[in-house]
Amino acid sequence: MGGRKVYIMYVGILLYCFKRTGVNSMFIDTHMHEMTYSKDSILTLREMVERGREKGLGGICITDHDSMGIRDYAREYAAKTAFPIFTGIEYYSLEGDIVAFGIREYPKERVPAQEFIDLVKAQGGVCYAAHPFRNNNRGLEENLLKVKGLDGIEVLNGSTSKEACAKAALYAKRLGLITLGASDCHVPEKVGVCATYFPEEVKTEEEFLNVFKKGGLKPAYYQDGQYHIAGLERSLLPQYYTR
Repeated sequence: MGGRKVYIMYVGILLYCFKRTGVNSMFIDTHMHEMTYSKDSILTLREMVERGREKGLGGICITDHDSMGIRDYAREYAAKTAFPIFTGIEYYSLEGDIVAFGIREYPKERVPAQEFIDLVKAQGGVCYAAHPFRNNNRGLEENLLKVKGLDGIEVLNGSTSKEACAKAALYAKRLGLITLGASDCHVPEKVGVCATYFPEEVKTEEEFLNVFKKGGLKPAYYQDGQYHIAGLERSLLPQYYTR
């Protein structure tokens, strides 16, 4: 598929959008990096919460590189600020990055993607492929078709090209997986540029996991002072990428 066709398809996807509905729904940035354990970030947790609130986020997720060291501090800060903060991890498997939540243990060295996914599932957690087609050799790419057990795919990433996001959306549709959006922020101006719509309000990790597993999550982007949900119309996708 040519780059121009992919880009046009992506624009078409974003044109099919609508505002948040439902008084108990919320938007959460599900992929963010805080500077303590993600050394390529310059963001403090306080700044992430403040900027997230300003944009209208209902919560944020700290998914540092190969670490969940911020968990205790994040829990304390969430209680102090009355703002939900969920701690996950962006784990760099041998095939690429996978974001996971609901786990306590994870490998301290790189292992195959399938081994990590199986570990997440054994602990009752959820996981999704982060920026699978970003051009930095850290996405799962075609391994999306090989691994089993992923819950979703990140189809809107604030730090990834539109073409790569469009391709991720195609694969999510083909595989029937949950679609998510996130900023993948490392700098202040990126906080909340993309997020995930949750159809129910979640305040605890248990609620987060339950709603995630039920589905109904949707990718969203921030524009003109509010979040818009990006719909994935089946008619917009090439036939060979649909079931």
